[in-house]
Order: sequence, then structure tokens, then C-alpha cells
Amino acid sequence: MAADKRLVDVGNFIRQQRELAQQSIRDLAKVAGVSNPYLSQIERGLRKPSAEILQQLARAMQISAETLYERAGILDPSEEPRSGVVDAVSSDSRLTIEQKQTLLSVYRSFVGENAESTPS
Repeated sequence: MAADKRLVDVGNFIRQQRELAQQSIRDLAKVAGVSNPYLSQIERGLRKPSAEILQQLARAMQISAETLYERAGILDPSEEPRSGVVDAVSSDSRLTIEQKQTLLSVYRSFVGENAESTPS
């Protein structure tokens, strides 16, 4: 039952991100390298996409693959401490895809710098 909920959740999230970007299912499928029917089934929670397909979709939508992995149950969010910044930025409908990508890039650069400068 939990797996079914995850499939629906990741499908809904992909659909929402696609719609926010004002992208048709046909266009996203083409950019991601998957078929229209397959993407439609993923969005409706009927198919479980592989990690590779999720990565292709994330790249095509210019969002974090980790966000899709967590929603699909591939990556356990409790394994790695993470702030809600990535999820908040990714799900904020007021931001364009380019703005999301820029904000996440800056955030990751700061987090990476802080991790490198922290003494062991």
C-alpha cells in the first residue's frame, strides 16, 4: 500500500512540475527520452519508474533527482541529514525553473564550502 502511495506521489509531483513549467506531456517525454504513454502512466501512478528514468525526468525538468528518488522511495531521506531547502525551492510555484536551478546551485555551493571548511 505504501508503495502505491509513493507511485501516485511521484507521479503527481512530476505532473505538477511539468505543468508549472507549462510543458506538455509530449514535450517532456521527448526531452527526457521516454514515450508519451510511459510518462502518462508514471504521472498517473500506474508505472514504477527506474532510478535512471527518474534521473532523465529530473534532468529534463531541471529539478533535483534526489527529490524524485525520495518521493519514489529509492532514496531514504533519513539516511542523509538534509534541510528542507531543496524541497521548498523545488516545490515553490512562484519560482521559474531557471530561478529554482540557480537557487539550488548557490545553496549547494555554500553547503559544499561549509562542509569542506569544517574541521574533522
